[in-house]
Amino acid sequence: MKALRKLVDNIKPTFSKGGKLAFLHSTFDAFETFLFVPDHVTKKGVHVRDSIDLKRTMTIVIIALLPAMLFGMYNTGYQFNLSTGGDMAFWEMFWYGLFKVLPLIVVSYAVGLGVEFAAAQIRGHEVNEGFLVSGMLIPLIMPVDVPLWILALSVIFAVVIGKEVFGGTGMNIWNPALISRAFVFFAYPSQISGDKIWIADLTKGEGVVDGFSGATPLANAAAGQFDSMPSFMDMFLGFIPGSIGETSTLAILIGAAILLFTGIASWKIMISTFAGGLLTGLLLNAVAPGPDSYLAMPAINHIVMGGFAFGAVFMATDPVTGSQTEKGKWIYGFLIGMMAIIIRVFNPGYPEGMMLAILLLNTFAPFIDHFVVQSNIKRRLRRAAVKN
Repeated sequence: MKALRKLVDNIKPTFSKGGKLAFLHSTFDAFETFLFVPDHVTKKGVHVRDSIDLKRTMTIVIIALLPAMLFGMYNTGYQFNLSTGGDMAFWEMFWYGLFKVLPLIVVSYAVGLGVEFAAAQIRGHEVNEGFLVSGMLIPLIMPVDVPLWILALSVIFAVVIGKEVFGGTGMNIWNPALISRAFVFFAYPSQISGDKIWIADLTKGEGVVDGFSGATPLANAAAGQFDSMPSFMDMFLGFIPGSIGETSTLAILIGAAILLFTGIASWKIMISTFAGGLLTGLLLNAVAPGPDSYLAMPAINHIVMGGFAFGAVFMATDPVTGSQTEKGKWIYGFLIGMMAIIIRVFNPGYPEGMMLAILLLNTFAPFIDHFVVQSNIKRRLRRAAVKN
């Protein structure tokens, strides 16, 4: 590391002000801060100092995403093996999934970081580390067979429209990863409909065993095919069709434990999101007209289906686009869980409701915080008036 540090220090003047390649200072700075923790510290005044910074925060989130990503790779091979009636071993299924998922991750990072670097160069700003997480989230919420060119377009749209136009990392009002998924959903709905997304391009329809549809549990539920749905344990463990990182609730909960233990994510938002989903599901169960109605589906099943758990753990807890006040976090999370289930059950044209629910509450998060702050001010004013 000392040799690498020396090399970076030797070439640094070339990219600094007055150097031959000074116009590439933003790009050089991005690589330098990626390799080494910046040594910039405050020199005077009173400041709150902590060992955590943006890069460390992003790194912890990436680590928390690894269980869902690794299981998603295995499940890709498992679903392929299941669809063809094959007899692949564990590692064969994992390597198959690895080679299917890896190109999506590479394209996401290459395109997204390319746009980030270009924007930083044009504006003369530093390259932010925010896309380190978004670059991983975007592939994990996509079907494994999404065309790479569509993925690239969605990443460009997410970075430019979802973040850079607002000023970059920390200034965006919507979650960039969900913006990319929304782009695919509205621009290319057939690519993310949730029906047969695991076998359409992987096998080209050849060798698929009879009776295998590849439909996700959400697609079955929306179509009223409750007898075709997998068991609760299969949905909890993740042995079901779905987007890459969203199938295994168990793997997602392992990531949640990492985020909560390190204090990166808000436990209030996580708990209130799950509570909102469960309570809404129970309320719908109570008013269901019959056992064959979508409203009668057990509330706990909603938590392990689709992207609910993944959204509650990794999307709703985004510190930039979520509520900032402590009471607001409870309201924000609860409304996300409630809206996700309502959209699922009452909108048959869109079986997955988590994406729209989070984007909707991203929009209203500042209003929720404003309401909380104003209510606190009024309560304190009333308290002061009583004392006087």
